[in-house]
Amino acid sequence: MPELSSESAVIDHNGISGTPGIYTRGYKAYVVGVLLLVYTSNFIDRTILSALAEPIKNDLHLADWQIGVLGGLSFAVFYSILGIPIARLSERHNRTWIISISVAIWSGMTALCGTAATYAQLLIYRVGVGVGEAGGTPPAQSIISDLYPPQNRSTVISIYMLGVPLGSLIGALIGGIVAEHWGWRAAFFVIGIPGLVLALIVATTVKEPSRGQSEGIMETGAPPALMHVLRSLWTKKSVRHVFAGITIASFVGYAMVAFTASYFIRSHAFSVAQAGIIAGIIGGGSAAAGTFLGGFLSDKFGKRDRRWYVWVPALGLAIAAPLYAIAYLSGDWRATAVLLIGPGIFHYMYLGPTYGIIQNMVGPRMRATAIAVLLLVVNLVGLGLGPPALGLLSDFLATQFLASGVENSITLKDCTPDLAICRQATANGLKFALAIFMALFAWASLHYHFASRRVNEDLLH
Repeated sequence: MPELSSESAVIDHNGISGTPGIYTRGYKAYVVGVLLLVYTSNFIDRTILSALAEPIKNDLHLADWQIGVLGGLSFAVFYSILGIPIARLSERHNRTWIISISVAIWSGMTALCGTAATYAQLLIYRVGVGVGEAGGTPPAQSIISDLYPPQNRSTVISIYMLGVPLGSLIGALIGGIVAEHWGWRAAFFVIGIPGLVLALIVATTVKEPSRGQSEGIMETGAPPALMHVLRSLWTKKSVRHVFAGITIASFVGYAMVAFTASYFIRSHAFSVAQAGIIAGIIGGGSAAAGTFLGGFLSDKFGKRDRRWYVWVPALGLAIAAPLYAIAYLSGDWRATAVLLIGPGIFHYMYLGPTYGIIQNMVGPRMRATAIAVLLLVVNLVGLGLGPPALGLLSDFLATQFLASGVENSITLKDCTPDLAICRQATANGLKFALAIFMALFAWASLHYHFASRRVNEDLLH
């Protein structure tokens, strides 16, 4: 784990040095580990719906766009809107307690999803998950930035961001296997209940660090006003391009995650458990490698030229775009699985550098708010609109495939999983929708490239 420069103070039995606000290497690693578990839980609960999409769709008789709303818009609206007021509380009050309460809320609401008997009930509970998760990442990244200095921050944040692929992997594996044997409702219980224990661990073992300690400053005054934070971000041209880049990348990425298990079920006749396993292992494994690699490389090369903090995401997304399209259009599941590994690594190299550079653009008492503003944009557009947009495109293309068939009197509304023509149409619709979406990664890459022109002038450190 990256470490601060020398600390010579005496260490007490709690692992906290005699100098106020300075912590041992082991304790800091522990905090990052606990916060990684928190973010993993966050993403398990957020993405579990993708592994359960097909059984929920069939049980509740839903269209792809409705699945997209459950996995995207219903969660994203409240997650994004509440993120800023919770972040403002995080600038003033104990961040550990805010995280603990948030974990308890999102875990409890995930468990309640297993009791839903209708689409409306499930929608309400998913909103509740979003409400809870709004209090996770902004205070967590603010704590990490107070523990680690700017030159190590992207690497450590990339370790925290491993919660994205790990959560997606665990959610896909456990969700698929449990749903296969005991039904999709049981999967929500199995995933949600352990989070309540994690909330207690956070509350009792993670201490609130002094703000600004990693930079040798102690900020104790009132945090800057929200408008000051917004102006500070908006006036930096590189920040605007970074915001655009991560938003577009998230728009595609969340849509892809929401429907990859369904892709394997429809195009390659996988069971729910098989789809969860293959999507979890391939997607989660490659994403974990890419997430850590992106943070490590940007910190390594960024010491010589800080433009690498945006060049790494630009290169990764540009390479991922065509490789993903080729993978989804492959007719053999083995080829698809192998081909998805490479773009998965390159794709996720943007996460650590992006969040790290935003933290380095603002002062200590602005960091939770800056991340909340970033998440507001990313999740409203990326998570909120990405899955429904892909679902709508999938439905549209499936309708075109049905209309071009011999039995063209059948509409998508009339389709059931038992009709071969419907299975083929929905499989083709989703496959080509995924391939089309992948081209947007190249657009995201361009914004990171444009950000490199001003990033040196805009960075505080």
